[in-house]
Amino acid sequence: MSDSNTLKSQYSAQVEADIERNAKEQERVAAELAALQEQLQTLDHDRTLLVGMREALSGQGTAAAEEAPASPTTAPPVELPKARRPKGEGAAPKQRAKKAAGKKDTAKKAPTVAQPRTPGTPTLREIVLNLITTSTEPRSAAEVTKTLAETHPERKAGGTVVRNTLESLVARGQAERTKQNKSVFYTALPDPATAEDAADKKDASANA
Repeated sequence: MSDSNTLKSQYSAQVEADIERNAKEQERVAAELAALQEQLQTLDHDRTLLVGMREALSGQGTAAAEEAPASPTTAPPVELPKARRPKGEGAAPKQRAKKAAGKKDTAKKAPTVAQPRTPGTPTLREIVLNLITTSTEPRSAAEVTKTLAETHPERKAGGTVVRNTLESLVARGQAERTKQNKSVFYTALPDPATAEDAADKKDASANA
């Protein structure tokens, strides 16, 4: 019994010593882990600042992957900056051709506007009024546009511009609009001052 109690006491003492040693080892590892964790957070913070500086210097936006929070135990991999590709280089040939075709179509569909006149030359309204005044019959907007292109090639004006000019003459009382079937024709009206002078001359002749 005495030997048994002695052996039991020895085992108990050994277990107590192991437990104490294990507790101290846990404290040491926990302290090292806390220090490493703090160091990891510091490195991660520094890395975030460096990445921001890199993006600011390269003129690129911050990538989403760079903003992802780092793992508490593993530092995220450093992503090397990508070489900047010239604008449009990455587009497929078909896409570039499609864009070019779209630009051409847009240019073709752009409405023709009246070219600015040179100082000292008659206005577009004056030219159009003269064309319908010298005509012996009513003229449509298309006919006036064609005649304008033949007689004044330097004044490039499309059908819409010419039609708007004719309508402005109608609004000013210098032209008259008539409709035949589905077509619209324009005829110049005599100038009120000219008509009054002609009437005065006619009355003078009659009185004489």
